[in-house]
Amino acid sequence: MPHDGRARSGDTKLRADGSGAPVWGSPPVPEAAVSDRALTFAGAALAAVYVPDTANGGLRLVDSAGSGTARFTLPEHLPGSGGSPATDVFRTDRPLWLDSAALAHYPEGGPTPRGADTSLGALPLRTGGGRHGCLVVVGTSADGFEADQQHFLERFAEVVAGTLQDGSGTRQDGSRTRQDGSGRRTPSSLLSRALRRLRVGSFVLVPDTGLIDGDETLLTLVGITPEDFDGRAETLLAHAYPDDMHALMSVLEPSARWTGRRELQFRVRCPTGELRWLSLSSRVLAGTDGRPEQVLGVVSATSVRLRCTDDVSRIQWLTAALDDVTTVRDVSRVMVTALRESLGADRVALAVLQDDRLMVTVLDPPQPSVWPAAWRSQWRSEWPDAPVGALPSVQLAVRNGRMDLWPAGSSLEPELTGVGTGGLAVLPLPARGSVAGVCLVGWDRPHAFLPEERSLLTAVAALAGQALKRAHAHDAEQELATMLQRSLLPRRLPELPGGTAVARYVPARSGLQVGGDWYDVIDLSAERVALVIGDVQGHSAGAATIMGQMRTAVRAYAVEGHPPDVVVSHANRLLVGMETDLFATCCYAELDMEEGNVLFVRAGHLSPLVRLPEGRTEEVQVEGGPPLGVLADAEYPMTAFELAPGAVLALVTDGLVESAELPLDEGMRRTGAALAAADPSDPGRMADALLGDAGRREDDVALLLLRYDGMASRPTRAGWAVWRLPDAVMHARRFTARTLRRWQVEDGADAVLLVVSELVTNALIHTPGEVRVDLVLSGDRLRVSVTDSSPRAPAKPVIVDWESTGGRGLLLVEAVSESFGTVPVAGGKQVWCEIVVRRSEPVPGDAEPGTEREGPP
Repeated sequence: MPHDGRARSGDTKLRADGSGAPVWGSPPVPEAAVSDRALTFAGAALAAVYVPDTANGGLRLVDSAGSGTARFTLPEHLPGSGGSPATDVFRTDRPLWLDSAALAHYPEGGPTPRGADTSLGALPLRTGGGRHGCLVVVGTSADGFEADQQHFLERFAEVVAGTLQDGSGTRQDGSRTRQDGSGRRTPSSLLSRALRRLRVGSFVLVPDTGLIDGDETLLTLVGITPEDFDGRAETLLAHAYPDDMHALMSVLEPSARWTGRRELQFRVRCPTGELRWLSLSSRVLAGTDGRPEQVLGVVSATSVRLRCTDDVSRIQWLTAALDDVTTVRDVSRVMVTALRESLGADRVALAVLQDDRLMVTVLDPPQPSVWPAAWRSQWRSEWPDAPVGALPSVQLAVRNGRMDLWPAGSSLEPELTGVGTGGLAVLPLPARGSVAGVCLVGWDRPHAFLPEERSLLTAVAALAGQALKRAHAHDAEQELATMLQRSLLPRRLPELPGGTAVARYVPARSGLQVGGDWYDVIDLSAERVALVIGDVQGHSAGAATIMGQMRTAVRAYAVEGHPPDVVVSHANRLLVGMETDLFATCCYAELDMEEGNVLFVRAGHLSPLVRLPEGRTEEVQVEGGPPLGVLADAEYPMTAFELAPGAVLALVTDGLVESAELPLDEGMRRTGAALAAADPSDPGRMADALLGDAGRREDDVALLLLRYDGMASRPTRAGWAVWRLPDAVMHARRFTARTLRRWQVEDGADAVLLVVSELVTNALIHTPGEVRVDLVLSGDRLRVSVTDSSPRAPAKPVIVDWESTGGRGLLLVEAVSESFGTVPVAGGKQVWCEIVVRRSEPVPGDAEPGTEREGPP
């Protein structure tokens, strides 16, 4: 067999039985072709196994298979210190799925050559006894592997790991010897042995001739010995259960207008008389004339009994299946399984009824080309929707609440003529005195609606309607919870000078999709930013409410200008005063973006992780205090840390690093390893790599990352402490004039002096205590800030006329400034404005700006 799985015209041949009569036979399918077929349906052109290299370190390639062995090349050896997908997966023990864009970030260890449509998956090979290596699969889709393909490959990896564990007789290259029919010893591929253990058979069918080329595993699953198989599809169909014949015929005799993928389950009668359930996946290849030329497929054993031998058992299965689902999409999926396969239908569409409109939730098959042109023209972002009045046949069924069956040749509206040319069933789905939705079941070939089938459709519609009603309530509850969670978390993170912050939130696996984990990034000033992450006990609406209050409180205290320990102490007293039974943990960090200095405060939370510029990850040892809401007079010490440009700071909640199966210490170690292995050039992908592909978890997860780059150009600063003297304003003006001359600022100097005079005068007249003037020059913008000890913001006059004696100064400041405002600071407030200035020539010290501090002479 060639590697692409195509059947050859000479695959069948005449042979003689013991009597000398000629009979039809089929030669055995080569082992490599069997592997190629199964991997192709999993979306993999190439699969390879890497195991630890005890001699040289790292990983070495021991086996590969697939139709892409001639197209792609993988490295024979991967160093342990490298950044390849296989070594990352072996180090972190987590699967890695990379689409074409993500694969571009891995320059090492990928397939050669790479194209725009090349993707890759890497899965750890582990068993209870330990880690055995890594399975690498190369795909030919730019979007990567689909969910069902990933599921199959994960099952395949488990079998490969088990094969490696008990692989007695395995050779140095990963293969094992076995005896062929002549008694000779021949090598057996590791991947092929794993596929045989997975019990996946494959076939290639030529519809025009009815000849089918199946491998030994397929024949074993169906219950035929290779000697008794004559290469004809009818021989296989003779072993199928009669009720499943319609579904199988739609695969073996595909329609000329459909060349997509089919998934179904069917039964075969074993020689012992029992029924065996098999799962079939097939794809049709069309010839140059558009007609089906070949049908390629794989068959595997399944332990899930989707249907039984009588209608009562079918209804029992459907009742149990619908009882286990919670969403509208899940209900739709069960309906497709119950109707399309059991009735041999070619199309199933299910739509829910919302405000006199049909909102289609599932179409099977999902390809737009299979459905009528009127539907394709209204294809929206995902599925079409249409008013009930536009479909009279559907409107009649909805109004009467009764099932309508339209045989072949019925006159239907144009929107429905292509759904079931051989027969169409329109099923209203009743629920509590109303209609929850409509299901359309269509056949391409003429279909006879038997009385037993009508009863089955009626019962299925009633069960589905009740399930849809429950699913609608569940989806509405989840949507409300999701909206609540999103409203309590930041919509977007601010853009930071000298750094990039990203955050992720993953809801819990069960219950409401709302929890107590939160994060925030607070822009304190032009050069300071606060990062905070916290976790309120539990994941419920009550925890989310406390979470929202705590996030608001921490932000308010931080914006007021308090130091980190005061911010956390205030939040603790607030939570104690709420008299709630819940407590919260929190990690607060204030970062100076100019210098890279960080002040940490930890309240019962996990310590932060930092990825150093050279790639090493360490846990920051932050001195901690008790959780918030436990002790009103708790103390929260500060811990100082310094970030170098290129470092990445990670704040996480325990849902990421701890579970029933994962101890906290091991979870922190794995997260640190994943942080070290991730590419820091894209913080968003870095955060996704830390979350992994495990989906939703037992507990909700919050993750906050900050990549510190350092500020490219630092502003120049100067400060002046104003003494309360009669000529204090004059000294402030002189300090400002000297500073502007030193900075070579000429254009705009008069406006700056005017602003300093007005703001200092207001501070001296209306506030007690210390007054400070700070000047910050950044590019062509000069920021003037006057700080005093009064928390009250200055008030501008409501009415200004020729008799007004005060308040005009603020109007002058606002008039000559580009921007003007007031911010609270610890112990008072700061009134600031920004003025555009121009320097006569570059300042000699601009390359290394500093902070100048002066006081009165």
